[in-house]
Amino acid sequence: MKWYVRIWDRRTKKYLVKSTGEDSSIKARAVAQELALSMLRSEPVIESRFTFRHFALKLLHKSRLQGKAGDRSDGYVKSIHWAVQNEDWGLLRHFGEMDVRTLKTNTYQDYITDLGKKRPDLASSSKNTLMAAFRNVLKIARDEGVIDNIPATPRVKIKDNPRPFFRFAPLVAKDDDAYQKLLKAVKQMAGQGVQVRGLMVDDEFYDLLLFLTHSFVRPIMSELYAIKHADVAVANDPRRLIVTVRDGKTGFRAANTMEAAVSVYERIRQRHPTAKPDDYIFYPHWANRTTASSMVQRLFNEVLRKSELEIDAVTGKTHTLYSLRHTAICMRIINSHGKVNIFNLAKNAGTSVDQIERFYAKYLPLSKEMAKNLQSFGE
Repeated sequence: MKWYVRIWDRRTKKYLVKSTGEDSSIKARAVAQELALSMLRSEPVIESRFTFRHFALKLLHKSRLQGKAGDRSDGYVKSIHWAVQNEDWGLLRHFGEMDVRTLKTNTYQDYITDLGKKRPDLASSSKNTLMAAFRNVLKIARDEGVIDNIPATPRVKIKDNPRPFFRFAPLVAKDDDAYQKLLKAVKQMAGQGVQVRGLMVDDEFYDLLLFLTHSFVRPIMSELYAIKHADVAVANDPRRLIVTVRDGKTGFRAANTMEAAVSVYERIRQRHPTAKPDDYIFYPHWANRTTASSMVQRLFNEVLRKSELEIDAVTGKTHTLYSLRHTAICMRIINSHGKVNIFNLAKNAGTSVDQIERFYAKYLPLSKEMAKNLQSFGE
């Protein structure tokens, strides 16, 4: 039996498998070492200033400065670092030692093809994030005069999936109203004194869920769990809260809530009468907001389990606290009978018209009033 050698080719990013022609393992090992050395000697020496790594590190530094200056969101900076530095299949791992002057469209396409084999579950949006980071690295090389053009990198087509939310009347019959079923379950569990790891299902938790549904904020560290009393103002005509989201997923915004959120906030003030402007409005005793977020999610998961609402029957996806934000947006579209201004809704929710149309409106049926509007002939 002849021994085979397998050697990693840094240039092609593939293994070279070749017979040594030797029966002896000792002689085969010597042949393998000689083959590896010959491959190294044949590789052209690339000056570090022309490598992909050189410009990728510059991009990382640039993104950090943009984040500190407030020119880019934390989400953008994190996505850039994720795409470049992922240890398993990030851009640095694949392209790091390559000469940017030799990168072509097919070089990038081979990377995406190999990535699809390694991670068939990777979403199209994630692949597009990698593509954007790849292009940003090469833009720096272009701007410094090292390359003249950036090779074409076609986007991966994204399949839009509807967001899971709690169906509500009149979208469904009152008996099938999942949102009301959720709230009822919380009230019942609060009355029974249910606890999860020492944290009660109580009125504060109930109000947090209502606040999410009527404020359009995201249940994340930089939005819901970052809101302090100084960030909340009660306004009239119409009755609402104006919530200052200082560093949300899409940056700064002032979110106008629905009227129901005012009652929630009034109960919060009664619950914490000595609260200071710099205190958090929800679970202020948890200084570690990551801990607060984790505990709330555990409570929510227990409510979903006991109320048998863990899965959205329509999309087949698992409900999370985010489902309440999705519910809030869908409620505005349905309960306004299609009259809500989508641009205002998107701006208030810290998203885009495109996102509203792709992930929400597209999957909602026409209401009776919207159908009448469709068939109208003007005044």
